[in-house]
Amino acid sequence: MSEKKIITTDKAPKAIGPYSAGVKAGHFVFTAGQAGLNPQTGKIVDGGIEAETRQTMTNLKHILEAAGSSLDQVVKTTVFLRDMNDFAAMNGVYAEFIITNPPARSTIQAAALPMGAAVEIEAVALVSN
Repeated sequence: MSEKKIITTDKAPKAIGPYSAGVKAGHFVFTAGQAGLNPQTGKIVDGGIEAETRQTMTNLKHILEAAGSSLDQVVKTTVFLRDMNDFAAMNGVYAEFIITNPPARSTIQAAALPMGAAVEIEAVALVSN
């Protein structure tokens, strides 16, 4: 029987509620939605949607690596945008991180995101046991 392992890392922001940054279960790791929070300050990075997406993807990368996975092993992402007009800018930065064999992805516009974020992304990835 697989066990659930909570994933934490100092390289990504601490949870701002009763949830874990990542959970490893079997051959998968599931991340919580990550925003463009600077792990040191706990604040949204300055610079607009591109900077927030870059920090978001960096945070995801660190959580996945702490679980023994990587962005290359992501099988599904869900992107939440405050404004769907930011899609092209977010997508351009996303493509810098997801280079080959892109995962399945859904993108939706959300009425509001935690801490006033412009973007939040969650991921499911394969992980070696």
